[in-house]
Amino acid sequence: MIQALWFVVVLTVLVVTGIWLADHPGSVTVQWQGYRLDSSVALLLGAVAAVAVAAALIYRLWIVLEGLPSAGRRWRQGRRQRRGFEALTRGMVAVAAGDAEDAGRQGKRAEGLLEDPPLTLLLSAQAAQLAGDEQAAERFFKAMLERPGTEFLGLRGLLTQAIRRHDWDEALALARRAYRLRPKSDWVAANLLDLQVRAGQWLDAEITLAEAVKTGLVPPPQGDRRRAVLLHQQSQEAEAGGDGAKALKLARRAHDHGPDFVPAAVRLARLLVADGKGPKAAQVIEKTWGREPHPDLYDAYRMTRREEDGLTLARDTQRLAAANPDHPESHIALAEAALEARLWGEARSHLSAAAGAQPTARVCRLMARLEEDEHADGAAAREWLVRASAAAPDPAWVCQSCGNLAAEWTVLCGNCEDFDSFAWRTPPRVAHLPGPQEAGPQEAGPGDAGPGDAGPEDAEFGDARTAVLTHDEAGAR
Repeated sequence: MIQALWFVVVLTVLVVTGIWLADHPGSVTVQWQGYRLDSSVALLLGAVAAVAVAAALIYRLWIVLEGLPSAGRRWRQGRRQRRGFEALTRGMVAVAAGDAEDAGRQGKRAEGLLEDPPLTLLLSAQAAQLAGDEQAAERFFKAMLERPGTEFLGLRGLLTQAIRRHDWDEALALARRAYRLRPKSDWVAANLLDLQVRAGQWLDAEITLAEAVKTGLVPPPQGDRRRAVLLHQQSQEAEAGGDGAKALKLARRAHDHGPDFVPAAVRLARLLVADGKGPKAAQVIEKTWGREPHPDLYDAYRMTRREEDGLTLARDTQRLAAANPDHPESHIALAEAALEARLWGEARSHLSAAAGAQPTARVCRLMARLEEDEHADGAAAREWLVRASAAAPDPAWVCQSCGNLAAEWTVLCGNCEDFDSFAWRTPPRVAHLPGPQEAGPQEAGPGDAGPGDAGPEDAEFGDARTAVLTHDEAGAR
């Protein structure tokens, strides 16, 4: 609309000017070198305008002719770039498809067409890795370190290679450098934390974890749990170094961040007892027992009551169990205390409550002890021991990543080396019944049950000896 109005205005000015010149023709005389030219003003202005237009057209044509070589170069360069990016795309597709040969060919083609931009280095490195040439891939990744735009990609590739060949020192150095470039990268923060934990750099790992929680890479509940673990390890390190006060301080912080973290509570209680603060140690155990009952907690609780007789211990154990009265561990703790106090009826009652429909091996062993201590009934005790051999396994520290079992909690799994992967739960059960070739006449030992010793309880576990089942499968049946 504005352009149309502008055209109308210009046209109007030209028309008015033409009419005015027609009404006032005037005359112009030019004398030069003996020549004389007589003309009207309108004709002279028209001639000047024509010359100006011709000059402008000639100048424009000169500019176009002069720019033809540059335009040709730009066209050829654009064509090479399009072909280069086409080769780059095909190379990425080949990498995704696992075609190492085509990926390498397209990478070289893209490198020649695109004059070695950052993306061709990445494609070449990936193609070399796909072909199994780790040395060539390392050269490409190191070349990427020299470019600010690809430095992080080069670090990631080198870090992955270092982890794959278990070069933990090199991996840690690369992870630190990558973290300085991209501190908000989830991948970098996770790898740096794992490598610091593997190196036993607990304080550095705690700082990295705190920054990850602050930036939102780690949820606060998970951050508290991991921080409790790292503080627990620092407390162990301080105690090993002979600094008991620092160990106790760190143990307190670990317990504050993870009140349901059993190893931290046990450590804090032990250190408090060593410091002559048994009542405070008992309070720590009672707090954690309300969240996560555990046999190690009861052992630590008994350590705070060393000077007490059996009846006093049974009474204090009732206060501990009151924090989580319906949990099987509470009943087992009460049963053990009752056995110490020789309260047979109370012990039997709590063991029955802990056993439920399917008693664990630990409950069966306690029942055997009860039969032996109360009635001196060796046959009944052996029956319970037989049941223990086929009973559901007791809870244990089980790695949630690989299923590895450990007698004690450790910060790293000894099998898969995952950080803080152990959880207290019932492991899978494998029961085995000897086949006809394995079964044979054997001489019964003093602790073995003979054919006539099997009680009606053995029938409950007969099916468990005839198949290999996990605990969950057995529960489903």
